[in-house]
Amino acid sequence: MMWSKKGDWLECVIPSFWEGRTIESLLKEVWCASKKLAHQLRMEKGIKLNGKEVSWQTPLKEKDRLQLHLYKPEPSIIIPEYRELSVLWEDEHLLIINKGAGIDIHPSEPSQIGTLANAVAFYLQSQGILTKVRHIHRLDRDTSGTILFAKHTLAGATLDRMLEKRLIKRTYVALVHGILKNKSGTISAPIGRDRHHPTRRRVSKTGAKAVTHYRVLHTFPDEQTSLVELSLDTGRTHQIRVHMSYIGHPLVGDVLYGGKDTFHRQALHAVKLSFLHPFTNEMISCIAHVDDFPVDIARFYMDPP
Repeated sequence: MMWSKKGDWLECVIPSFWEGRTIESLLKEVWCASKKLAHQLRMEKGIKLNGKEVSWQTPLKEKDRLQLHLYKPEPSIIIPEYRELSVLWEDEHLLIINKGAGIDIHPSEPSQIGTLANAVAFYLQSQGILTKVRHIHRLDRDTSGTILFAKHTLAGATLDRMLEKRLIKRTYVALVHGILKNKSGTISAPIGRDRHHPTRRRVSKTGAKAVTHYRVLHTFPDEQTSLVELSLDTGRTHQIRVHMSYIGHPLVGDVLYGGKDTFHRQALHAVKLSFLHPFTNEMISCIAHVDDFPVDIARFYMDPP
């Protein structure tokens, strides 16, 4: 194994593709560590090579052992709480979970429990990890599917930067009202706040750029609905819900944006998450089953004809 956790330290056996790089090069160019984090690691002597403190300009050799102090306990307002989690993939750096519908990502106040962050805090502590809970992206309370967490501060910084650069691909599936005329297309319409509603968003000329790509997977003429796959170039609040409503095909169950109340939530699921792992160079691709979609729709997506 290239990486292993040893107490509060994370050890890496340098692979051939990092030979010749320096510690500073790995931190800045490969892992995109912030200046603040790099400074903290330097001041706290949080990086060693083969058990010794060395210059960060030292060229690395294959099979060198690089140690990083990344599991230092951090204060957190999140109250750990046991909750069964559907873990899709994890290693020493990150955790990917299939979030159920009807659960918030994080508390809105320190005393709140019952959120995914509370459960992740408990899960990490059971592994001896006392770092903060770091979710890399968000999902609405009633949206289910894949969500990515970082297990340490360096992974958090790296994955945040990857998300900004659109190097983490998120694919969604939604059941929408109506039969779309085009089998695929792109919706490019800026999104801003709706001044008449505290939580709703709307397409607005003064809003932030928002781009959504869609592809029709299947149509259900009897129900006048369509199963659509979606991917985003941007990550605006309620982006898919706003854009699909904007083109006249709101999500089934999404009463906030014009959908009919024929499903117990908005029928939106983050079905796939894929990216190149920044610490191992592996291609990670996780697919989350749609547990509470109607059985015929869920089966169609997971095993199309």
